Formats: sequence, C-alpha cells, structure tokens
Amino acid sequence: MLFGFTPSYVIAVAIILLVPLPVHEFSHALAAYRLGDGTAKMMGRLTLNPIAHFDPVGALMLLLIGFGRAKPTPINPYNLAYGRYGEAIVAFAGPASNLVLAVAFALPLRYIYTTAMVVPDVLSSVLQFLVVINVILFVFNLIPIPPLDGSNVVYGLLPPQQKYSWRSFQQYGPILLLLLFFFGSRILTTIVFQPALFLARLFVGPNF
Repeated sequence: MLFGFTPSYVIAVAIILLVPLPVHEFSHALAAYRLGDGTAKMMGRLTLNPIAHFDPVGALMLLLIGFGRAKPTPINPYNLAYGRYGEAIVAFAGPASNLVLAVAFALPLRYIYTTAMVVPDVLSSVLQFLVVINVILFVFNLIPIPPLDGSNVVYGLLPPQQKYSWRSFQQYGPILLLLLFFFGSRILTTIVFQPALFLARLFVGPNF
C-alpha cells in the first residue's frame, strides 16, 4: 500500500469516485451519443450518477495504491459520425471534461487567493485537491498507451493503413502502463506531474 488510510486520504478517494471519474466517463458517453452512437445510453451510462460508472476493482486499486479507474464507457465506433475522427473526438472528450473541471474549481480558488478572502482551511484544501486531480487526469489520460484515452485519440487520427499496426500494439499497453506506474516515477514526473503543476498554477495563479 502506497498511502495510509488517513481521513483526508479516504475523503480524497471518495471525491475522485464521486466527481472527476463519473464526469470523465459521462463525457465519453455524451460525445458518443452526439456523434450517433447510443450504446452507452442504452447501457445506462449517459448519466452523472457515480453508481453507473463505479468499478469495484478500480475503486479498490485507487484506495490501496492511489491509482484506479471508473468502469470504461462502451462505444461502438462504427456508429460514430465523422469517420475515423469520431473515435478521436469521443476519446478526447473524457480528458477534456477534467480540464474543464480543473478550471471550474480553480476560479473560486484564484479569487480567494487574489482577494485574500478568509475561508475555512478545509474549503481551500478541497478546491486545491480538485484542481490538482483534474489536471493530472487530463494529462495522464492523454498518454498514448492503451487503454488510456490518448491511445484512442492517436488511433482515430491515424490513416487507415497504419491503424492495424497501432491496434496490434494495444495488447502490450496494460503491461507498459504498469511498468511505467511502478518503475517510471521519473518519467511520470516529467510527462504528467510537471505539466499538471504548470496547468494548476496557470489556472489558479502564482500563489498556488
């Protein structure tokens, strides 16, 4: 276990399961529905209800090692409009929703810092956490390693003759991802945490 079960950590995990992850999956479902694929809607996933997106294994991983996921949104790419670009749009919708959430939570925090408003420490701490976790989700999910969204963004933008080669790479994605998570801390710092911190400071201001 990488983290202790402190009250603040348990609350943080609960917030992730209740806000960023459901919004992320809902955004995939909404984008797919708007582009002509009703698969997610038929399976009850076109909703912000966290229960619909809850993955017990992903939640347990999040609690134990600080890395987890929600239930993946079912998509039928053959129903999507805009041809090969439709899948890229749907894949990008999830990370994009986390970027929007980061900005939404950063605005009141920026106002608090700018005006020196006195607020309870718990409020500023929760807002800081929500900004950070959402920018991390935005950057991390755009890594082009299957099954992350970045992989499907790349797949949707590739010309047809290169798609087969990219799909064959997907079988190794989960292994590469685990290796990156457990042994590539310096790589993750460079490609995820540093860009995420830059975005957080950009949205909140230099006082972050």
